[in-house]
Amino acid sequence: MIERIKVDDIEVALIIKSDFFQKGINFFTNENEDFQLGYMSRPAGYKIKPHKHILKTRTINTTSEVLFLKKGNVRVNFYDSNDVFKNSVELKTGDLILLKNGAHGFDILSDSVMYEVKQGPFHGAEDKEHIE
Repeated sequence: MIERIKVDDIEVALIIKSDFFQKGINFFTNENEDFQLGYMSRPAGYKIKPHKHILKTRTINTTSEVLFLKKGNVRVNFYDSNDVFKNSVELKTGDLILLKNGAHGFDILSDSVMYEVKQGPFHGAEDKEHIE
């Protein structure tokens, strides 16, 4: 299952639940977004041709991040452009979320292990603004 989260008509997140399955290749983001997220299901013996990515200057204005919940339960809270809480979703073991826009926070509901992937360079405190 795929779930798209909107706050004030802006897509802020995309969740791919652990039970999602589809044959072939599918990209959940469009080709003009700052961060691309795709899915592949290929049979044994399938070959992907060796390739390399061409150096190209890109302008990226946002920091998107992907979290893969390897273990546990996490609530993701979403906020509008005025830092007002709008809604939340719960992630379970095996779920993946792409955080695209807007403010977000997390409540760790059980012991959890996550992988996080985002564009770099990332300068920690210089690249984040905490909200109350």
